[in-house]
Amino acid sequence: MTTLSSPTKESGVAVPRGPRPGEPNGRRRLLRAIKPGPTADAGGAALYRRWWLPWLWMAPAIIGVTVFGVYPFLNTLLLSFTDAKPLGGAASFVGLDNYTRLLGDSDFWLATRNSVLYALIVVPLMVLLPLVLAVLVEKNLPGIGFFRSAFYTPVLASSVVVGLSWQWLLSDQGLVNTWLQKAHIIREAIPFLSDSWLILFSAMGLTLWKGLGWYMIFYLAALGNVPKELHEAAAVDGAGAIRRFWHVTMPGVRTSMLLVGTLTGIGSLRVFTEIYMLGGATGGPGGADRTLPFYIRDVALDPLTGNAGYGSAVSVALFVLTLGLTLLAQRLTKEDEA
Repeated sequence: MTTLSSPTKESGVAVPRGPRPGEPNGRRRLLRAIKPGPTADAGGAALYRRWWLPWLWMAPAIIGVTVFGVYPFLNTLLLSFTDAKPLGGAASFVGLDNYTRLLGDSDFWLATRNSVLYALIVVPLMVLLPLVLAVLVEKNLPGIGFFRSAFYTPVLASSVVVGLSWQWLLSDQGLVNTWLQKAHIIREAIPFLSDSWLILFSAMGLTLWKGLGWYMIFYLAALGNVPKELHEAAAVDGAGAIRRFWHVTMPGVRTSMLLVGTLTGIGSLRVFTEIYMLGGATGGPGGADRTLPFYIRDVALDPLTGNAGYGSAVSVALFVLTLGLTLLAQRLTKEDEA
């Protein structure tokens, strides 16, 4: 073992000195430089903790993200440059042909229009309506718990069950048309499930109805952090309920509003179930109500005519559109914090 020498006060002669208690020797210093570990002054369980133990705890999450997130994304990106078939088989490299075809595909642009229109209408309403609902049910009034549970019930229901219920409500002989005809408001049944525009707007209504209770919980948590003194001061200054809502409540929950807008925007671009349940397997008459996920299913997964390579290119386009929305929301968040 290498020892250090230091002169003594009495003789001035250097005498060998070993490592001090707790001081690592040369080998330990080398291992510590290669493998991180607890410092010399660490105590308790940290002295016996191995450097790989945190990675062991993180391994399930890392494996899950890699298998179900990173690998499918990279595989989709790779397939977008091929003419792969949905049932497998030999696939050849086609370069940018799928993306060139995509730019001239009228069905793709129709699906993009539906998805963007869906987001433009649903996102503002989903940001404001749950906030208004949360303000109404925030107060501790007798029986308010029943209304909170009633508003949250659609969240617990399956999307398929909700879709079938709305089919029954909006059909030509459904509850809505029957009631409107008996009330002499309309003469003929409104074609909620046969007109392309009405199918799209009905699907938007279904998305709003199902999501109100979920985002109401977000806002209820955010409203609890808004100081009551601000409302009291505004009331003393003569501000009414609407002005207090606009100038006190909304600024206090602005971060939650941006979060709800981001989540709703991503969900709107990925909507599928609502269109399928109300518009049928074709996505409305002639496929006029197909959104991008619906179109991806049609062009990529058909066992006879499907093209997984082209469907992957459409998926990449949907990813870019979603990423742009997310980056825009992130920029708005930073500007709000500044």
